[in-house]
Amino acid sequence: MAPSEWTCIFQDEAKDLKQEDSWCLEFDHSIEPENPEQGWKEYIRNTSAWFKCSKCGRSWPSNQVKVYFHMRLMHRQGIVKVRLFRQKCKTCSDAPMEEPSITSDNIRILLNNLVKKIRIKCYNEKSEQDNRYFRSHDVKSPHEPAHCEACIKGVCTREFPNSAATFL
Repeated sequence: MAPSEWTCIFQDEAKDLKQEDSWCLEFDHSIEPENPEQGWKEYIRNTSAWFKCSKCGRSWPSNQVKVYFHMRLMHRQGIVKVRLFRQKCKTCSDAPMEEPSITSDNIRILLNNLVKKIRIKCYNEKSEQDNRYFRSHDVKSPHEPAHCEACIKGVCTREFPNSAATFL
């Protein structure tokens, strides 16, 4: 997952927003769940991803990967901040948190749904109920809360309105 891939897909998905507005996407690991700064709106999604341990090389899939978006439109300039929640290897002691590797298809689904939410939250357009759901991975073991950054922060297993828990 390269930030440039996210940016390109976001620009493609956002091209139909108001022409006079400019939107950009940036990654920000410091944004806090359920605590957007004043004037910012929050959008929470679930997706699937692969993780790879940088210590032992073990990789694993997860269908419980939280993605938080904070967005703001101000003076015709829109900004979206993205935070991808990480996981760590369950077999290594002192394993670091690893970034998720999300497929291009799932990035496009996430960002397509994000643009729909921007229309609602930033432009006050009517809600579209046709959110697309992510493509899940074949996961053989249960979710490991002790190794999930979102669980550790207490936001992984919560049910959020408009957060997709359904798979394709």
